[in-house]
Amino acid sequence: MSATVPDLAVPIGAVTLKNPIIPASGTFAASYGRVFDLGRLGGLVPKTLMPGYRPGHPPNRLTEAGGGLLNAVGIPSDGEEAFLRDTLPAYKGWGTPLIVSVSADTAAGFAELVALLEDEGVDAVELNLSCPNLEEGGKSFALDTKMTAEAVAACRSSKLPLWAKLSPNAEDIAAIAAAAVDAGADALIVANTLTGMAMRRDGRPALANVTGGLSGAPVKPVNLRCTYQVAQKLPGTPIIGCGGISTLQDVLDYMAAGASAVAVGSATFTRPLTMVNLVDEIASHCTSRGIAARDLTLRA
Repeated sequence: MSATVPDLAVPIGAVTLKNPIIPASGTFAASYGRVFDLGRLGGLVPKTLMPGYRPGHPPNRLTEAGGGLLNAVGIPSDGEEAFLRDTLPAYKGWGTPLIVSVSADTAAGFAELVALLEDEGVDAVELNLSCPNLEEGGKSFALDTKMTAEAVAACRSSKLPLWAKLSPNAEDIAAIAAAAVDAGADALIVANTLTGMAMRRDGRPALANVTGGLSGAPVKPVNLRCTYQVAQKLPGTPIIGCGGISTLQDVLDYMAAGASAVAVGSATFTRPLTMVNLVDEIASHCTSRGIAARDLTLRA
């Protein structure tokens, strides 16, 4: 007798992911489709789109640090036209939800990008709020309740589901999360990278930008705590956990903390099949216990 196929689908507001595993924005490309069937993932997330052409930060942009990865890539972008013409078509047709990540220097800039995507066949928009708000002297949107609310509210006239990506660098991430939801965010991604720094042997900064975002295993305890705090503050709000996820236990930990799904980033660089392996492991785990994937989430 064959084993019963478990129900791996998880609802994130109006969007139903095929399973709880999606890529973290900025760590994935459609070219992974040459390695595995992208339709096996819960959803797809292209690199963050920003207004106009951006070269990103100068090299060195990446370095290993503290058992994780430190990056200061600077969100390079070829602009909106190239994204719609070249990038977006490469992600369509895989039969799984498409979530487009956007970021901008102003609240109005966020709104313009979301409006651009309105009729492009995407399923949701990730508002990457870690970009500095140039109207407020370069402070990150995700570090301030007022700026977070303004950015989300500016986009709320859209019919597309809005997922706000938060920062673990926030003094009170639960308050930031509440501000995002009150302004109209449908779901939350918790969280982005931690600000860090590494030195070369000659005593100079390893990154040209001096500081960067730390990802990988070292950030898991911090982002797991953030996930739990946000889930306790906002019961019923869909959360995608992110930070240091590479094993089944990592996934289970985030879901036990209140996440309904997880975003995998740095682990894909070292093991390209990490995400599809996790999908298989979640299926086996759920089958052995006779449960659905959505039953793994802590209900605050």
